[in-house]
Amino acid sequence: MSTRPEILFPFFTALTGLTGVGPKTAQNLSKIAIERPKDLIFTLPQSLVNREPRETIQGAVFPSIVTVEVLIGDHKPNTAKGRPYRVTVSDAKTSFQLVFFHARADWLREQLPTGQRRIVSGKVEMFDSIANMVHPDYIIPVGAVHEIPQHEPIYPLTAGVTQKTMQKAVTSALDRVVDLPEWILPSLAQKHNWPSWSEAVRSAHAPKSSADFAPMAPVRARLAYDELFAHQVTLALARQKMRRAKGIATKTTGRLQDKILKSLPFTPTNAQRRAVSEILGDMGEPYRMNRLLQGDVGSGKTLVAFLAMAGVVETGAQAVMMAPTEILARQHLESLQPLAEQTGIVMEILTGRDKGKERTAKLAALAAGKIQILLGTHAVFQKDVEFHDLRLAIIDEQHRFGVRQRMDLGAKGAAVDILVMTATPIPRSLALANFGDMDVSVLDEKPAGRKPVDTVLVNNTRLDQIIDRLKQATQGGKQAYWVCPLVGESEVSDWTAAEERYRSLRVALGDENVGLVHGQMPTAQKDSAMADFVAGKTKVLVATTVIEVGVNVPNASIMVIEQAEKFGLAQLHQLRGRVGRGSEKSSCLLLYAGPLGATAKKRLEKMRETEDGFEIAEMDLKLRGAGDVLGVQQSGLPQFKIADIEMQSDLMKIAYDDARLLMTTDPTLESERGQAVRVLLYLMEREKAIRLISIG
Repeated sequence: MSTRPEILFPFFTALTGLTGVGPKTAQNLSKIAIERPKDLIFTLPQSLVNREPRETIQGAVFPSIVTVEVLIGDHKPNTAKGRPYRVTVSDAKTSFQLVFFHARADWLREQLPTGQRRIVSGKVEMFDSIANMVHPDYIIPVGAVHEIPQHEPIYPLTAGVTQKTMQKAVTSALDRVVDLPEWILPSLAQKHNWPSWSEAVRSAHAPKSSADFAPMAPVRARLAYDELFAHQVTLALARQKMRRAKGIATKTTGRLQDKILKSLPFTPTNAQRRAVSEILGDMGEPYRMNRLLQGDVGSGKTLVAFLAMAGVVETGAQAVMMAPTEILARQHLESLQPLAEQTGIVMEILTGRDKGKERTAKLAALAAGKIQILLGTHAVFQKDVEFHDLRLAIIDEQHRFGVRQRMDLGAKGAAVDILVMTATPIPRSLALANFGDMDVSVLDEKPAGRKPVDTVLVNNTRLDQIIDRLKQATQGGKQAYWVCPLVGESEVSDWTAAEERYRSLRVALGDENVGLVHGQMPTAQKDSAMADFVAGKTKVLVATTVIEVGVNVPNASIMVIEQAEKFGLAQLHQLRGRVGRGSEKSSCLLLYAGPLGATAKKRLEKMRETEDGFEIAEMDLKLRGAGDVLGVQQSGLPQFKIADIEMQSDLMKIAYDDARLLMTTDPTLESERGQAVRVLLYLMEREKAIRLISIG
């Protein structure tokens, strides 16, 4: 087993070895994930205080930090309880007060003797028309002005740790910084004007102006790149190990696929054909596939998945496709069953609803290899679900499942190929951060015949008009979704809002015409409400965002989203994708409560301008940030201390390409640069990545 290089030992010792850090301070720092000198080195200042001395506080914009030479005047001790102690001082042009709470009078007289001059530095604010400096940060003799840092970095703090303590600890940690072997390509460092690692670290803690905090300032960009590069090398090593993981080459003749393609009433898009050939190409290799299929709403991922599964069935093996909800799993069954029957493929579904004899019979048929394709929900993870020869596992709507579940499903067979699908367009930088260990296929064309959806912004003061128009449309045989607002953090309040809207629409449109579906309903009730809508029994379906993913009702041509300004762009785009699936002209009404804030306005206008999910996702990333775009519960999103995926997305792409290049030229990191990269991986605590090399 390889061990941490000696050059890094000083970064991984106890914090108590640093100046000014005792056991109590160390304990407090651990609350903000600072446990070793290395963590302090990577905790960069958030802002800068300018303490350059000035002649007078006059002309400063209050409140602000001022450093000024003063003549000390009268002391006014705090006679009444709770009153502050005040000292009047004068600079070159005006006088102001130094204010102290709970301070000892003798200490203050010693520090600030009347008639003498001192340099004071601190925050000046106006109070009752008098300028006050409360508890100056510095009080020093005039000759010692050099002791005040002109540009003072400000660090994130926690209870029990002051800026002074933090600065002292950081300075002590920086004393341990030495030159490390360079892991960045010289050409890349030169192109971006990046300094060496040790130089970058020291400069990052000694910013001179606000420009030094810019994400692409050379010093910050260099340190961010180190983090992103270490992450990408880790993913590349994992991918390489996955590739070395023995797979079974699934060679297909294309017989079943041809049969399926001939029976289709339409021609697949070029993007669909390309994705199928990429997937089958991977599956034909003797290593395991690990591929992400990204497609916008309605780009035809299900057909691609089915063609891939048919390829596996042709060789006598089995495939499984897992969806996040029962509604979605059943929908896949409905759309794929006719194709399966025409080609003689045996397909079944397994959900939490299967109980008793029926479940036992399904499991026996699966274990005997009689079921060739299994569709299901997370029920397919259960221990007693055994396959005869599982070769391909497809996970639909990846962002609803964690990486662990991806692995669990892969463990159901001897050498399972994994295909992950998502209809949430993910911005390139996030796809690389999250799925950098996977190969990616993108469906970037809409199948022929998909009509664009008219998107209209409507102020919610016109609600009555909307309901009248809805009444006319449903009387003319049309169907509509009515999505209720996100009320609060809890689903219960969203659900209450949905029930209220359901009641009011039933009054307006007739009881039998309106259905309701929300996340708090029992599954059977939800399914029956969906089934009534699919069958056209109800004309309007009132819902919370449970319908965001995958529901397919071609006759539904109207989508109303209430308080659309509360939704993220990606979510609005997913919801809009529920209409425009049939031959009817479709529309999406975004109801909003005015006046709109700047961000909400940008978001809704973007929805009106484009239906391109990838463009929408990029905008969403800029407006809301990575955590929200992938869903807050996204466990896979890496945490970076310095790098910012939103602001530095270009760096992620460079790191991704660089890591892949390194794996081609030096897969075991033995070269001089490879050895330097090992140091980086240890520095970033990516020991697991190094283990991948040693196991490999």
